[in-house]
Amino acid sequence: MMCAIRKARQGIRRGQTPFGACIVKGGKIISSAHNGVWQGADSTAHAEMRAIKKACSKLKTIDLSGCVIYSTCEPCPMCFSACHWSKISCIIYGSKIYAAKKLGFNELCVSNEKMKKIGKSKIRVMGGVLRDENIALFKMWLKQPGKRTY
Repeated sequence: MMCAIRKARQGIRRGQTPFGACIVKGGKIISSAHNGVWQGADSTAHAEMRAIKKACSKLKTIDLSGCVIYSTCEPCPMCFSACHWSKISCIIYGSKIYAAKKLGFNELCVSNEKMKKIGKSKIRVMGGVLRDENIALFKMWLKQPGKRTY
């Protein structure tokens, strides 16, 4: 999780939103990314999506079975779906998606547990990991001049 937090801080310093993700397999970091929505004018460039793309490219496969994704915030439905389709085994996140919604992000507040149930996904989900450290990212971001939600 600390890798994802470091990536989110890096993104905040670069004018991005306060989200980071890291993909690990067998205890080894495969990829990490911060949100890049504003950087590339790409509404799909969430930290999780970018980390998944990097992991697939590095491993030369779309099958990320056995991988764990650490995300500073509960993945949105798009990112959860990408985790499911790439066969990521486990999602571990810090703060709930509702925290982002409260700050003005245009989130579809559908929890990962609900997505898992609706889609009958086998992904394991664990939330609240280093929650306070992840909430601190939102506070750091709020202090940034020119911050933007999407």
